[in-house]
Amino acid sequence: MSSFKAIVIRKGEGGQTADLADFDDNDLMDGDVTFRVEWSALNYKDGLAITGKAPVVRRFPMIPGIDGAGTVETSAHPDWTPGDKVILNGWGCGESHLGMYGAKARVKGDWLVPLPDGVSARDSMAIGTAGYTAMLCVLALERHGLTPASGPVIVTGAAGGVGSVAVALLSKLGFTVIAATGRPQEADYLRALGASEILSREELTVPVRPLAKERWAAGVDTLGSVPLANVLSMTRYGGAVAACGLAAGLDLPSTVAPFILRGVSLFGIDSVMCPNALRRTAWRRLASDLDRGKLAEMTTEIGLAQVLREAPKILQGRVRGRTLIKIAD
Repeated sequence: MSSFKAIVIRKGEGGQTADLADFDDNDLMDGDVTFRVEWSALNYKDGLAITGKAPVVRRFPMIPGIDGAGTVETSAHPDWTPGDKVILNGWGCGESHLGMYGAKARVKGDWLVPLPDGVSARDSMAIGTAGYTAMLCVLALERHGLTPASGPVIVTGAAGGVGSVAVALLSKLGFTVIAATGRPQEADYLRALGASEILSREELTVPVRPLAKERWAAGVDTLGSVPLANVLSMTRYGGAVAACGLAAGLDLPSTVAPFILRGVSLFGIDSVMCPNALRRTAWRRLASDLDRGKLAEMTTEIGLAQVLREAPKILQGRVRGRTLIKIAD
C-alpha cells in the first residue's frame, strides 16, 4: 500500500472541508492510464470546488483540480506508453472524477493530449484550461472569418486567466484589443500583454439597450450576464462573440436585436467535453501563437500547500493572470 499528498475535499455532518492529506493509491478511480502529476493550475472552477461556493463537486471524497501535466507511469491505452508527457484539461476531473491536485492520477487515455513540441510541462499548466479556453475562443472567431482587418476585439474580465491569455494571443495575431476590466490598477499589465485600449467594466454594467453604438467587431467574454448582453449590443454588423465564462452570472438579459438586425453570432465555448481533435489543434496553436515572455509575466507559481489559501481569492477577483501549482517536489 502506498499513498501520496493531495488536496482532499470531504463532506460530513458539519459540511464540506478541504485539507492537504495523504491519499491511498488504491482509492484512485478507474482508468487505463496512470500518470505522475507534476504541475497543475488554479482555475475559477477549482476555487468553487474547494470553497464549496457552488455545487461543483459531485462525489466525495474528491481531489480537485481540472488541469494536470506530467509523465505516464502505466498505460493499457494504445496511444500512451510509460514516459510519455501528457496534458489533461477538464473531462469532469475535480467534479465527478478525482482531479489533479495530487501527485498521481488515473484517467481514461482518451482524455489526454500530448505535450506539444517546444512546450514544457510547467508552461503547459501556466497556460492551463484558461489559456486553452482562450485559444478555443480565438479559433471560433477565426472560423467565423474574422481577421485583424475586421476591427477591434473586446476581451472582458481581461485581467483574469482566460482574459490575460486572450489579450496576449489576439495582440500577437495582429488584432487591436480592447481590454475590459474592473481593476483599473491593472491597466499597465494589460497594455504590456498587448491591449491597445482599457475599458472600465462599469461601461458594460449599465442598463442593456437592444442595440447600442457599434464599437467592436468581435469579443471574448468571460463574464456572462449584463456585461455579455452589452458586448452583444455594441458588436458591429456581422461580428461575433465567443462566450466562455459566468463570473458575472448565468443569466443573459439580452434581446434578439443584435442577432436579427446586425447578424451578430454568439458562440458558446466549452472546454470540459471539447473533442480531442479540437483540443490538439488548440494546443498546437498555443505552442506557436502564445508569447512565452508574456506568459511568464502573467504567471505566479505556488506549491500544493498554498492552494487552500489562494482558492478563495480567485472567486473574489483578486487573482491576476495565471496561478501555476507545482505538485511534485
